[in-house]
Amino acid sequence: MHVTGRLVERYRSGGENIYPAEVEAAYVDLPGVKELAVVGVPDPDWGEVGLLVVVPQPGVTITLDDVRRHAEGRVARFKIPRHLEIVAELPRSTTLKVSRAALREQFAAALAQNG
Repeated sequence: MHVTGRLVERYRSGGENIYPAEVEAAYVDLPGVKELAVVGVPDPDWGEVGLLVVVPQPGVTITLDDVRRHAEGRVARFKIPRHLEIVAELPRSTTLKVSRAALREQFAAALAQNG
């Protein structure tokens, strides 16, 4: 048997450990957010950077600038996600937990191509 995926939900950005749960906690009161998740995605300069995936409330528009402003003073600057994706729903595992692996897989390649 081989374990695949991450045993610990953390990523490294510029040599720093970043725990998605800590970053997510900075956004629990972001207006207009129904649900969210943070994952690390590959970055050529930093190794990995944060991607915030948001399910907004109906009719709400959320921008990366909104995300950055909201996190100021709540988490260290290097922990603020560099990317934002808006989705209709977050992928779930068979146990109904958010599938971070599916999010990384879905967005990592597209972000790498777009720079």
